[in-house]
Amino acid sequence: MLLRYIARMITHVSPRLLYKAARLWVGGGLRAMRAYRQRLARNELFPPFLFLALTDACNLRCRGCWIESHGRPNQLSWEEIQTVIESGRKHSVNFFALLGGEPFLYPNLWRLIEGYPDCYFQIITNGLFFTPEVVGRLRRAGNVSPLVSIDGWRDANDQRRGEGVFDRAVAGLKELKRGRLLFGAATTVTSRNIDEVLDARYVDFFVDQGAAYLWYYGYRPVGAEPAPHLALDAQGMREFRRRLIALRKRSPIILIDTYWDAEGKAVCPAAAGLGFHIGPQGSIEPCPPLSLACETVRDSQGDLFAAINQSAMLRDFQEFCRSHTRGCVILEQPRRLAEFFARHRAGDFSGRDVIAELSASEPRPSHDLGEQAIPEESRIYRFLKRQLFFGMGGYG
Repeated sequence: MLLRYIARMITHVSPRLLYKAARLWVGGGLRAMRAYRQRLARNELFPPFLFLALTDACNLRCRGCWIESHGRPNQLSWEEIQTVIESGRKHSVNFFALLGGEPFLYPNLWRLIEGYPDCYFQIITNGLFFTPEVVGRLRRAGNVSPLVSIDGWRDANDQRRGEGVFDRAVAGLKELKRGRLLFGAATTVTSRNIDEVLDARYVDFFVDQGAAYLWYYGYRPVGAEPAPHLALDAQGMREFRRRLIALRKRSPIILIDTYWDAEGKAVCPAAAGLGFHIGPQGSIEPCPPLSLACETVRDSQGDLFAAINQSAMLRDFQEFCRSHTRGCVILEQPRRLAEFFARHRAGDFSGRDVIAELSASEPRPSHDLGEQAIPEESRIYRFLKRQLFFGMGGYG
């Protein structure tokens, strides 16, 4: 599998882009994890990785999305972007995931990408903006890995994302392949699509499209239309893990999850302090689905490290998670989580009422499989989980 994967990358991806990814993403990630562990030893809280929700503007309205945009969109100012990037770089953070909404609707996107050539950006996108001109500009920048969201075959995907979206997103993948970019696809696993998206034929489709990695997420029922029936039950979570392990042994593509360590034990990146979410209003949030915060990037005179490190809420959130589950507190403890945020008087940046939504949610199983944990069988994935960072590891 490894040799087939290496052959694919050498054949399909520009050598210059592979070199920049190795230097900035992998090498930078290793440095970020070393610095992160050193901070842990000093009881300092600052992650090796950051999500930046650049804007809440989007050209789609997907079922189960937690992003609300009413009228004029919220978006990070250029000054706020600089605060985040410069603070990150001071503390060995050079990898940033760019979200929305839709990041390609953010007016300062190219200024960000091209203005920080020593940083590496993963753009999580619906894939509908990849014209030859856009792909060419991404290739020239060389410090971006697009991650295109596709949630199953045409019928399943379009039921959630809108009619015709699957074909347009796949057309975007073809442009990325023609441009020889390093890119991936992201799939949310639900109770309805689990059989098709964790099937060898589905994985092989993305291999054929030229994707370097396929990133799996478990569905979380949040937002104005949570659709709780789409969440996996306990059996579904075990099947998710079992099929993922089996696919990793036969597929020449990196299959990423953010849920389990090398031993198959559950991990919450936010509880571990591996990555926090900067919302489009500058709010510093525990993770993307929780648009609740006590601090913004404008606090502490624009010192992001101080704002995060001195945040009582973010520190207490870690302890809250550890005391309740190794898995996801959004799924397992939504009502206690609502009480936690209410107790901290966290501001709601969602445009809805997140605390009320959590209070009305029913507890359900998460990815914590307990005694039924399934360790990684592949030595390659055990190495990745232990040595690299975030979705590729950082759990060791």
